[in-house]
Amino acid sequence: MTGYWWLDALIGLVAALLVTWLALIIVLAIVRPRGGLLREAMRLLPDVLRLVRRLAADRALPRGVRVRLGLLLVYLAFPLDLVPDFIPVLGYADDAIIVTAVLRSVVRRAGIDAVRKHWPGTDDGFAALARITGLNRTPPPSGP
Repeated sequence: MTGYWWLDALIGLVAALLVTWLALIIVLAIVRPRGGLLREAMRLLPDVLRLVRRLAADRALPRGVRVRLGLLLVYLAFPLDLVPDFIPVLGYADDAIIVTAVLRSVVRRAGIDAVRKHWPGTDDGFAALARITGLNRTPPPSGP
């Protein structure tokens, strides 16, 4: 039986990957925009992709923000989806949900003004982006 340790390791690795993937599905379901906001997020995706690229190239932003945005661009360029399209709601919307979550964290770190400065779309589109990501609900920076 000791000759099959690699089979146990392989089964353990597959199980760990499956649990991680299921955790990702649960997180995406929790952070997804609610109601019509998800449809709106998918409609804004082309402008949001240009925004992410511009923010990632802005050297004035903190390095952690640019790294996060760069990883997001790599994820979006990857040809395989982490969430298959046959999964209801999340299958087709996983990219929009992940972009929304990353933009929320970018605004918390870099501020809404940086996002506004680089927004390539219309004012209505930015207002929709603010609703979707909760940018208009960000707390003011805390002082010392």
